[in-house]
Amino acid sequence: MTDVGGPGDHRARSPGDGPEAVASQIADAVESLTALWSVAAQEASLRLSLHQLRALRTVQAAPGLNLTALADGLDIGLPTASRLCDRLAAAGLLERAPHPDTRREVQLWLTQHGRHVLCDVADRRAQALTAALSAMPPAERAALSRGLRAFLTARNTQPPDAHGSADR
Repeated sequence: MTDVGGPGDHRARSPGDGPEAVASQIADAVESLTALWSVAAQEASLRLSLHQLRALRTVQAAPGLNLTALADGLDIGLPTASRLCDRLAAAGLLERAPHPDTRREVQLWLTQHGRHVLCDVADRRAQALTAALSAMPPAERAALSRGLRAFLTARNTQPPDAHGSADR
């Protein structure tokens, strides 16, 4: 017997509760969530590709980073990152500024418009996710929340090499 529903719930584990089956269900859910987020992003005030959104979010998280750091963060080549920044700058979303100490280095900053677009995308994604969660019965929503917290706790307590982060 295994606790599958929390303390005091001693139901026998069904074949669909094993780690492989649940991993498959999570993969399906992530794919669905990715689609939901992509649609929400496409409905924003300015349509951006997922690469462009990732670039803007990376700059948002680390204002003033340089092109090499952006390329590394996105796991893309430097020429690709440069072209991506060219398009974002041309759209008025990103600003390049000379580094105050190093003439050869350029810092990347979001413009006000870039911050507004990211906020719009985040709001639309939150609304889409809220709508999907609202369609769930409250008990299922609470179970999902508990499950996600338990997953994050388990993931964060594993040694780094147990989930591959030491290789990155």
